[in-house]
Amino acid sequence: MSQSNVSTVAIIGAGTIGSSWAVYFLAHGLDVRCWDPQDGYAEKVVAFVARAWPIMEELGLVEDARQDRLSCFGSIGEALDGVGFVQESGPEDPDVKARLMVEIEHHIPEDVVISSSSTALPVSEFQHLAAHPGRIVLGHPFNPPHLMPVVEVGGGKQSESSAVDRAMAFYEAIGKTPIRLRAEIPGHLVNRLQAALYREAVYLVAEGYASVEDIDKAVSGGPGLRWAFMGPHMTYHLGGGDGGIRRYLDILGPSQERRWAALGSPELDDAAKTRIIEGVEAEVGGRSMGELVRERDVTLLNLLKVLGRSGS
Repeated sequence: MSQSNVSTVAIIGAGTIGSSWAVYFLAHGLDVRCWDPQDGYAEKVVAFVARAWPIMEELGLVEDARQDRLSCFGSIGEALDGVGFVQESGPEDPDVKARLMVEIEHHIPEDVVISSSSTALPVSEFQHLAAHPGRIVLGHPFNPPHLMPVVEVGGGKQSESSAVDRAMAFYEAIGKTPIRLRAEIPGHLVNRLQAALYREAVYLVAEGYASVEDIDKAVSGGPGLRWAFMGPHMTYHLGGGDGGIRRYLDILGPSQERRWAALGSPELDDAAKTRIIEGVEAEVGGRSMGELVRERDVTLLNLLKVLGRSGS
């Protein structure tokens, strides 16, 4: 099946990530069929889509994009009927995912790709029970998927490269920015980069070097602004002036190594957790989670507009 011709997608696991995927797929003119084992999940998905729809309208909907192309079902078999692509977004548990893969396979043709939103688990840890493990791949989004362009795509030990190719083609066809992982590694790519920064952020809080709020300000008002359109390698390339990255590494490489050697290795013990929690609560300043989410999404919307990344 040509992934650029997929018109119907199944979302298996319709929590926060699955619901966000539903918004994105609907906004790009696809029929979406959902299933989740939780009672009352359908109402939550429909409400999530309705809340997010105005932002998708501002970013630009494709022709025939409609909220009523969402269907929620009481059984996994019904949700998988007639789909051309499966986005699995179940719990981050290898045993649960492995059983899910087996169940999904019972209801779809052999040529349909199963793509997992796995946050950190390698595909090899949950594809082994499947009859056709070669079509199981990674399709990990950055949260929230309906706004963040990046999707990490890769395979496990038993995945076929053609299945990864098809997943890449599908995500690209619907306006995502797919990144192909060359090999499996726990945490994939984006979350490893994020974890490296957060480890140092936790260390600086735990050791009393700065407050939670000031560390957040340092990132969002400093390198975070550049990182929205330029990654670390290109940033340092410009930092090298006319000599570019070659000059930067020659002149400032030793300085980088000294900073790496000085980075902390914190533990999330009770004292560190207390400092972080108290700092975050102070930074939140009484705003509700709903208010924070809306603030984040509106800012992301404006940023995507500036960057010209509507995702359409």
